[in-house]
Amino acid sequence: MGCAVMAFDGPDPARRAEVRDRHLAVITAWAAAGRLALGVPLFNAAFKPVGSLMILTVEDRAGLDAYLAEEPFAVEGVWERVETMPFRIASLPYRPLPAGPAATSRTHTITIAYDAQDAEAPARRAAARPAHFERVTGWAKDGTLALGGAILDADGAAMIGSIAITRHASDAEAEAAWADDPYVTGRVWSTVQRWGTRFAALPYRPLPGAEV
Repeated sequence: MGCAVMAFDGPDPARRAEVRDRHLAVITAWAAAGRLALGVPLFNAAFKPVGSLMILTVEDRAGLDAYLAEEPFAVEGVWERVETMPFRIASLPYRPLPAGPAATSRTHTITIAYDAQDAEAPARRAAARPAHFERVTGWAKDGTLALGGAILDADGAAMIGSIAITRHASDAEAEAAWADDPYVTGRVWSTVQRWGTRFAALPYRPLPGAEV
């Protein structure tokens, strides 16, 4: 298990630029140590940074607190609002995460989806999961899916949503690609949010299930 950190910037965009080099130094060290599986910015429709998504491989709250205490974006007020959630990366045949110089345009889309909360919702997820998993396995193999997994409840026991980062350059492209996924057609997901992103070259460890 691990943790996903969704963080949203305050109103002053200059703060991010001022602190970015220190942020990169911290997340580079965490990636090299195997404690950061992925860290990417959130972009709005105008390709302006509005926050960050950090996928940590820490096992408990102490690990999360240690990261937030070191993270310059958290300590120095770049992030105005921080949401954390237990998260488990799906073991899939991922390709290596994109490397090289950071792209100058949006390359991927982050989809964050929460399940419906009616009494039958867990059964719908269980019924749709095999077909969904087969589909995203193919996406991982061909590089469409860079990383995906389940948002868990506070106890880390039940799956209550999903995070996926896919090689789609717009919300519309991502929405069209997900439209016939079993989690959509089977009414598993109730609310869906999307942001653009791109990757920076960091010394990431292979993701669970990745072909190395």
